[in-house]
Order: sequence, then structure tokens, then C-alpha cells
Amino acid sequence: MKIEDKLAVSIHYTLTNEQGETLDSSDGQDPLRYLHGARNIIPGLEAALHGKAAGDKLSVTVQPDQAYGEINPDMIQVVPREAFQGIDDIQPGMQFQASGPDGQAQVVTIKSVGEEGVTVDGNHPLAGQVLNFDVTVEEVRKATKEEIEHGHVH
Repeated sequence: MKIEDKLAVSIHYTLTNEQGETLDSSDGQDPLRYLHGARNIIPGLEAALHGKAAGDKLSVTVQPDQAYGEINPDMIQVVPREAFQGIDDIQPGMQFQASGPDGQAQVVTIKSVGEEGVTVDGNHPLAGQVLNFDVTVEEVRKATKEEIEHGHVH
């Protein structure tokens, strides 16, 4: 069975950046399961998997516009230290949940801590990066009616 929309897919993958550093991997874990065509994975990887079958292996390079987008400078800002009341030791790399412009929860990453304030970045940590995936398709099956209704694999 070839991968197409509304099918349940299981893959093993290793994700590396342009420097060859491993950013994420399913190695030694259960495979990643997703509902094809339901936007459960980044568009560039999903497009590369379309038409593949169980047992297929592929290497995919995904540009930022087909992954987590380019870095949006408007999502990087300096906020007063008072915004972090109750947190004595704020360090670069720490992540916090904040309210986004529409009131939705948004994760921000601390970029730097200075006397003027704390620089936070609301971009996805992988925004602006070219991503390299080595993928093995483990299983392709019909999704259940419930999985299709819910938009993800159970």
C-alpha cells in the first residue's frame, strides 16, 4: 500500500541539521505514527513520503519554508525582567509558555539576559533551519474512521 491522504503511517527517522548534528531521532523508540494529509508532520517531509510504501528508505532535505518557516524578527523582543516574577535564575535556552497575540499559548525561548531586559524568541526553535531526514517507512495502513475524524493516529 502506498502512502496517500487518510492513511495511517509509521516511520523511523533521524533528523539532522546542516552541520550533521542529530536534532531528533526515533532510534531505540517506537516509530512516529501520523495521519497522512492531516498536517501532523511538516509539509516538506509529508510531501516526500507521499507515494512511498512500507520498507522504503529515503533521505529528504527540507527547506525552512516547508518546515518551521523562516525566522520572523517580529517574534523576537526584549521584555522586562519583571515579566519573570518568581524566577531568580533566568538563563539563555530556557523555555516558557506565554500568551500569543490571539491569547493562545505560545512557547518562547530565552535568547539573552541583559540589564535592559530579557530577550525572548517566539519562533519555533527550528525556524530558519534546513532540516535533513533519514527515514524508513515501517507501516502503511488504512486509518480508522475515528482516526480520520480526530485528525491523528491513535
